[in-house]
Amino acid sequence: MPIYEYICDKCNERFEKIVINKQQEITCPKCSSKKATIQLSVFATAGSSGPSNSSGGFSGGGGCCGGGCSCH
Repeated sequence: MPIYEYICDKCNERFEKIVINKQQEITCPKCSSKKATIQLSVFATAGSSGPSNSSGGFSGGGGCCGGGCSCH
């Protein structure tokens, strides 16, 4: 089951929701609004702390992007 990230269109609360099917109703946990926009999620994978040739130069260290995009 995928976890999606949303932002409420009414109060701007960011929240995550496990979505079982696409027809599932999404409700903001803060204001109970049913209007939310799905966000693009960035994920990290767990891995060894050393460099790995199989990961394309990315360490599995996490953070906002895994450290491979030079965003910091």
